[in-house]
Amino acid sequence: MRNVVSKPCALLFVVAAALLSSSCSKHEPVQASNATATDVPTVAVAKASTEDLSHGMVLTAEFKPFQEVDVMAKVAGYIKEIKFDVGDRVRQGQLLATLEVPEMGDDLRRADASTGRSNAEVARANDELQRAEQVHQMAHLSAERLSAVAAKRPGLIAQQEIDDAKSRDLVAEAQIAAAKSGLAAAREQVHVNTADAQKVKTLMDYTRVTAPFDGVITKRYADMGSMIQAGTASQSQAMPVARLSENSRLRLILPVPESAVPTVRIGQRVEVHVPTLNRSFPGVVARFTDKVQPTTRTMDTEVDVPNPSLVLIPGMYAEVDLTLSRRNQVLVVPSAAVDTAGQVMVVTPDNHVEVRKIDVGMETADRVEVKSGLNAGDLVVMAGRASLQAGEMVRPKLVTMSVAMPAGKE
Repeated sequence: MRNVVSKPCALLFVVAAALLSSSCSKHEPVQASNATATDVPTVAVAKASTEDLSHGMVLTAEFKPFQEVDVMAKVAGYIKEIKFDVGDRVRQGQLLATLEVPEMGDDLRRADASTGRSNAEVARANDELQRAEQVHQMAHLSAERLSAVAAKRPGLIAQQEIDDAKSRDLVAEAQIAAAKSGLAAAREQVHVNTADAQKVKTLMDYTRVTAPFDGVITKRYADMGSMIQAGTASQSQAMPVARLSENSRLRLILPVPESAVPTVRIGQRVEVHVPTLNRSFPGVVARFTDKVQPTTRTMDTEVDVPNPSLVLIPGMYAEVDLTLSRRNQVLVVPSAAVDTAGQVMVVTPDNHVEVRKIDVGMETADRVEVKSGLNAGDLVVMAGRASLQAGEMVRPKLVTMSVAMPAGKE
């Protein structure tokens, strides 16, 4: 009776154990598969691409007018009329102010009178020359006749009379020379007096103060009735009429460091950024001193910036991106993808990590030129390199270089 009962119980126990074992064997492979998929890390990668690479430096300078002068009066006088004010745009030759110099009119009339008197002296000297020529003609004719008679009939005319006739002929000839000299002197005096009159007229023209070039009036020194001294003596004593600034073209004087001096060249294009306006403007290297200052070890380099709309104002600060070197169409990767040993981690087509040594060329703030070791299109790991090993399987996530992480951050 005990044996009959124990056998069914044993059989039931074996069947239950078999079912439990079968159930466990069906669920274990699914759990292992889920654990493997979760353990594959996701890494940010960037694609090696061909780009134009440039290296430069940013220099700060202050806008200055292309040229700026204090407009002075050539003659002293009182301001009779002013035709400008601060901020006015003027053209070259435009009238700015008129001076009143009453005594200058008297000087011009005196100069004109002197010229008229010189012309009268020329007329008188010309008459003297004609009279001397007529006297010489008569004296010469008389001397020739006496000489001819003495030659045909010797002894008829006394030799003393013949000598007196020749003497009068020579005197008359000398008088002609003197009359010619007097005429020449009178004519030269006319030239002198005419020049004096022209000088007075020129000075009278200086009573009209005009703009020497196109520009903007940045300062007004005088008002109606102000006494203006002639600007030919001392600049510290003579008061200018106005200050004129050419702002349609501005210049930036950049202190280029000695290390970058060899890369500066005339005609070099630069980008000028004005933080105040949050805008950039084109500029060109126009001139440089070609000398390094011994105190600062920099060379003054001037950049011309066109300003036709006058949106830029002298005194504003600007940042100039000066390109020192440039490479066109080279293979580049983000700086964050390269370690200090010049190695990168590449994700292979089968999603495994591979460590490669590359030959580095030009470096910028966020780009590195790759001379060898990579091909265009290769995926390089951007972050998390410290936790990865060669041959490890990863899940790559492509990011653009514009959002690449800075070098050193992982």
